[in-house]
Amino acid sequence: MRSTLRQDLRAALRAGDRTAVAALRSAIAAIDNAQAPFVDDADRSGPARPGGVGVGSTEIDRLELDENELRSVLRAERDESLTAAAQFDALGRPDAAAAMRARAEVVARYLD
Repeated sequence: MRSTLRQDLRAALRAGDRTAVAALRSAIAAIDNAQAPFVDDADRSGPARPGGVGVGSTEIDRLELDENELRSVLRAERDESLTAAAQFDALGRPDAAAAMRARAEVVARYLD
């Protein structure tokens, strides 16, 4: 799914589809954040990998998300956009609300 999102982002960039670009960038960032490993604050002295010094020694493997977890992240992104749209409606900003609904629709395509 992640590779599909990235391919679709490239296509949206080429097509100049600002709504899709914004929605896909946000979705990819949310997935990246969900894959970030928990780092214990207790031990931050030294390299992340045992015996590691030099290039890559501070890199930590990302968490692997299964299909259900990825869908959950995307569902949360869609819901966040819809919530923002409702808030914009309440503020009398129908243009911004419509933009957020359009972003939610882009993300919703990946939930089917």
